[in-house]
Amino acid sequence: MSPIPRLLASELTRAASQFPAVVLTGPRRAGKTFLLRSTFPTARWVLLEDPDVLDRVHQDPRGFLDGLSGTVILDEIQNAPELFPFIRTRIDRDPEARGQWLLTGSQDFALMRGVSESMAGRAAILHMLPFGTEETAAVTLFRGGYPEVVNDPGGADLWFRSYVQTYIERDVRALVNVANLSLFRRFLSVLATRTGQLLNKTDLAAPLGVSVPTITTWLDVLETTGVILSIPPWFENLGKRILKSPRLYVADSGLACHLVGIETAEALERSPLLGPLFEGFVASELVKHRVHAGRRPGLHWFRDQQGLEVDFLLEGRGLKPLMIEVKVTHTPTSQDARPILRLRQNVPAEEDDLLVHRVSPGEPESQALVPGVRTVSVAAMHAALQTRGL
Repeated sequence: MSPIPRLLASELTRAASQFPAVVLTGPRRAGKTFLLRSTFPTARWVLLEDPDVLDRVHQDPRGFLDGLSGTVILDEIQNAPELFPFIRTRIDRDPEARGQWLLTGSQDFALMRGVSESMAGRAAILHMLPFGTEETAAVTLFRGGYPEVVNDPGGADLWFRSYVQTYIERDVRALVNVANLSLFRRFLSVLATRTGQLLNKTDLAAPLGVSVPTITTWLDVLETTGVILSIPPWFENLGKRILKSPRLYVADSGLACHLVGIETAEALERSPLLGPLFEGFVASELVKHRVHAGRRPGLHWFRDQQGLEVDFLLEGRGLKPLMIEVKVTHTPTSQDARPILRLRQNVPAEEDDLLVHRVSPGEPESQALVPGVRTVSVAAMHAALQTRGL
């Protein structure tokens, strides 16, 4: 199978032409290393997970870097934070050099601490997520977008089991002391069943028999490592009647299906979680659209104390966001647009807002539903975002 082009590639090339260093963050197995090595094929690649390599780094970081020349990819740099000040020194010696240091990391907290302390102003920071539907039609609600799953959907079940085990044993243990790993695994499954819901730490803690501070720590780990999306509320200029808790989604819909035990696409269609999982899929697609263009996610949700709720608001021009309602149905009705129309009375829009739904074969990808709201497929949603420069 030919490599699938990544949307972030052009932004990565541009960043390397403007900064001495580029830091590429994102979840484990999202494709960061492949993108860097394919974009910069002549670069020297060093994996900072090899015990022998790490031993040399820990013993003599300056000597280790002296042995490198030209463009260098330092993969999983969070495992060797002592390199940051020495890289900074080398950048300052030759401030005109561009794109010499290409760094990747899967644990944003540890990585970004090193960047902020040593690399401020010297490094461009980009974030990479698994494949989105803009990159390949092989991304689906049931399988998600991780590259190995996209390339071998028949092996998805084994891959997800291995991914979860590796993730817990490596990334989780590296960030927090989890005494009972099986309990953390249960927490992942419980959280997946709550996808799309308002964050309620007490509700998450109760079935597991752990404290709210423990849940807080575990959620921080999941967000740091890119397993979940935390969508903040939109409450600009709308007073104090707005709910201000985030909504949580498992970032990859394929992983979400695995965690809740959905084993086939047919089972997904029958699942009571189909609606929330599709909503999370759309949320992930919106975030991928933005971050793979080198922009911040800019995604919010809205609900006031009177029960008016709109699934997503995407930051637009000025203070006028694009409102997006998500329905898993194939046949949306004018009633589905009512939340957007009500909110438009207080947050006026210059263009039509969107109702994203699943489109049956042969049906229009985009059409007017009511004045001010258009129905769109996921693909047509991306086209609308591109047209509007969002």
